[in-house]
Amino acid sequence: METLENIIENYQKIVLESEQQLQKTRKQIRNISLLRLFLFIEAVIAAFYFWDKGWEYILLFSVFPILLFIWLVKRHNLWFHRKDFLKKKIEINNQELCAIQYDFSNFDGGKEYIDPSHLYTFDLDVFGEHSLFQYINRSSTPIGKQQLAEWFNHHLEDKESIEQRQKAIRELSLDLEYRQKFRVLGLLYKGKSADISEINQWAASASYYRKHSFLRILPSIVTIANILCISASILGVIPGSIAGVVFACFVTFSFIFSKGITKMQATYGEKLQILSTYADQILLTEKKEMHSSILIGLKSELTSKNQTASQAVHRLSKLMNALDQRSNLLMSTLLNGLLFWELRQVIRIEKWKESHASDLPRWLEAIGKFDAYCSLATFSYNHPEFIYPQISSQSFHLQAEALGHPLMDRNKCVRNGISIEKRPFFIIITGANMAGKSTYLRTVGINYLLACIGAPVWAKQMEIFPARLITSLRTSDSLTDNESYFFAELKRLKLIIDKLQAGEDLFIILDEILKGTNSVDKQKGSFALIKQFMSMNANGIIATHDLLLSSLANSFPKNIRNYCFEADITNNELTFSYKMRDGVAQNMNACFLMKKMGIAVIDD
Repeated sequence: METLENIIENYQKIVLESEQQLQKTRKQIRNISLLRLFLFIEAVIAAFYFWDKGWEYILLFSVFPILLFIWLVKRHNLWFHRKDFLKKKIEINNQELCAIQYDFSNFDGGKEYIDPSHLYTFDLDVFGEHSLFQYINRSSTPIGKQQLAEWFNHHLEDKESIEQRQKAIRELSLDLEYRQKFRVLGLLYKGKSADISEINQWAASASYYRKHSFLRILPSIVTIANILCISASILGVIPGSIAGVVFACFVTFSFIFSKGITKMQATYGEKLQILSTYADQILLTEKKEMHSSILIGLKSELTSKNQTASQAVHRLSKLMNALDQRSNLLMSTLLNGLLFWELRQVIRIEKWKESHASDLPRWLEAIGKFDAYCSLATFSYNHPEFIYPQISSQSFHLQAEALGHPLMDRNKCVRNGISIEKRPFFIIITGANMAGKSTYLRTVGINYLLACIGAPVWAKQMEIFPARLITSLRTSDSLTDNESYFFAELKRLKLIIDKLQAGEDLFIILDEILKGTNSVDKQKGSFALIKQFMSMNANGIIATHDLLLSSLANSFPKNIRNYCFEADITNNELTFSYKMRDGVAQNMNACFLMKKMGIAVIDD
């Protein structure tokens, strides 16, 4: 397994090599530009000079240079594409180097997914600036970003699904080249968030021309009629003028469909553009060898009727390019008069759509999932010290050693463990302000979520039962709903109770129960709530400033355990170890801090 130092060196090496290749590419582009200019000037001068000296001179010194000029234009475009590819490759590797040092500001935090009512994402800072999603997100397509957000919003809850996803992430984490090429291709040809909905709508729409039997056979009728007329004219059966009149009538008749075909061409062109956006990623993925069952299954989604998705998209591209011949007036007139070309091509394109309509959304969704997997695989690759937790199918338990928050500095983070061995069971954590209670709750919650989506976690060892995560750490009031802070908190607790009564397996994380009411009600309500949790076989963690809650361990000695985070006062200075200790907190620091800040505190 690679070390973090090796990974940093890999990124630095890729940047260095790509910069060298970029310099060569830019030099090549300059050389081709100069050569194109020379060929063009030479061809023009030669055309004037050899105009009256014979066609062979014109062919050699004018026509051939122009053909070479056209070929160089295409090569020029390829080199420009390579330049853009290398620039983007350098950019993403520099981003990874920054991310390893906890600067992940270049990545999308998914702020549109922030939902204060969600079961856990709002409390755990999963979305938004400086969020877990921003830290992990490497999606290069809007579809991939949506898929990744969906996984964070709805974590898995069964052992087999989590383990299968772990295998897929492990596999892709070993293929840095594939992940980076996939991401670069996606970033070069940016899609839109509405791509899937547009494709779905288009795929569901009915064909216009193919639904008419007469229109389907009309191009064949026109072709046969022309063949007969031209043949008859050549054989002298009919005058050549009649064949010409028939041809002219067909040309005129074809104009009837021109407006509708133009509209359809624009629509299909837009959809081809969407498909072309993902075409390179599709082709790259088709070529990659897969081993895990999930990845093999996703790759199989990129097929249709013994044809790969890339082949099908390429076929549509050829059909659309052929239809584009109608922009050439001379060619369009000739082809429409002889073959009813435009209608023939449109019917072929509609036939393509009918064959692949049901496949299109599946292809895009598959690419979106590959994109999401690449994000999690990069997260795994960047954290070689992280482990994949064991997933249990037994009754609820959660055990972990040396848990750390992924967004905290690896050199400064104080790591703690957790042990919940049975159902029901609650950990009650007391402690002073700023001692680390809330950070610990989020550390447990974040790692638990990562484990349940199949990602690695920052722990020395971890085993979980994947119950549904639900938190109440950051309840907020709602001005729009005219809802008080306290009522919002009650609604949250009612939601938890309802889910438990419905028989759902929950892992509950609460910070300061009923903090929106007075101390007497808070204490009575907290006692009652925890007792209700115990009667419903619930599991979780509760952090509180109320030391009396710790006395519940006396009523439930086998089902409640007390831990604390202490603030130590030494030489009139406050220090924190951030290490979780057994028992109940002894030192509370509010009055001490108030005095240090010059706020008068009257001692009884």
